[in-house]
Amino acid sequence: MEKRDYYEVLGLSKGASDSEIKSAYRKMAKKYHPDLHPGDKEAEEKFKEVNEAYAVLSDSDKKAKYDQFGHAGVDPNYGAGGGGFSGGFQDVDLGDIFGNIFGGGFGGGFGGQSRRNAPRQGRTLEMGLTISFEEAAFGVEKEISYMRVENCAKCNGTGAKPGTSPITCTTCNGTGQVRSAQNTPFGQFMSTRTCTVCGGTGKTIKDKCTDCDGKGKVRRKIKKTVKIPAGIADGQVIQNSGGGDVGSNGGRPGDLYIQISVGKHPVFEREGQNIHCDVPITFVQAALGAEIEVPTLYGKEKVKIAEGMQSHEIIKLKGKGLPYLHSSNRGDQFVRIIVEVPKNLSAKQKEILQQFADSSNEKNYNKQSKWWEKIKKTFG
Repeated sequence: MEKRDYYEVLGLSKGASDSEIKSAYRKMAKKYHPDLHPGDKEAEEKFKEVNEAYAVLSDSDKKAKYDQFGHAGVDPNYGAGGGGFSGGFQDVDLGDIFGNIFGGGFGGGFGGQSRRNAPRQGRTLEMGLTISFEEAAFGVEKEISYMRVENCAKCNGTGAKPGTSPITCTTCNGTGQVRSAQNTPFGQFMSTRTCTVCGGTGKTIKDKCTDCDGKGKVRRKIKKTVKIPAGIADGQVIQNSGGGDVGSNGGRPGDLYIQISVGKHPVFEREGQNIHCDVPITFVQAALGAEIEVPTLYGKEKVKIAEGMQSHEIIKLKGKGLPYLHSSNRGDQFVRIIVEVPKNLSAKQKEILQQFADSSNEKNYNKQSKWWEKIKKTFG
């Protein structure tokens, strides 16, 4: 059978770099490895073909000869009826091939060196916290409580009974890994798996701590005080560094993320750092003008109502809104004036209003007169 081009076998173009060749080999070897296809003869042949291609293309001398002369440059039997391949694959360590692919092991059968003993950061935790509108405006310190994983205080996180210590695992001699040979139709392969006795830690515990059952960690409810900055908005998140679960093997603890929910206010509505509110005034105050008091987050504020003020006009109170985060600047407050029309008038009041109406003219109702002019122009 005519051999396929080695570059084609690995899905590459001629002239591929060393890193491209290695990457392609890992991908193809993973795809056809016999452990993933037990009893599949076609997969075995594909895997053998992939290894043959890689053995040549990963060797700079063989690769140069192959690029110049093709299969005849690396296999003296090629073209003479043999069609064989003299290169061997004895004692190939699959850890180098699959370590990065499977992140330290695939099904426990093969993989790179275990990283169980490396420092690992603790788990990140999340929680919600509700505060009032005023607390969001001015900032506040809140005591919170939640569950987190900490080192066992009784054994100082070792998992061993006080007065004892973990010992080196005799199965893996403290490496956390066990190597074994595997015979296949095309050679012997060395595989590395996590030690099942110590779980990859390299240590075993003879007498377990009774508080943590040998785990070295316990889950506890803790309380702490967190500072909520002034001006925080609904839905924003505060990061409490180191507030999460404790790390392993000297790794730093995780963080705690607190999502803030801001309660509603009976008077104010928030828009960014600005606030809005409606303030009702009487018909007389709107017509004649007045000075009124309006509520703000910082106390009552005197506001002048101009003579003839219309309903829904806006008065801006500069700097009376919420502070910007970590800043001395503040948003504004917008007061919407609502003119209230009186109800349940007495006969005397109605008579006075009618006299007022009789004495009024178009100049008193500028908007109304302009509106009727539009109607006449539009509809004739």
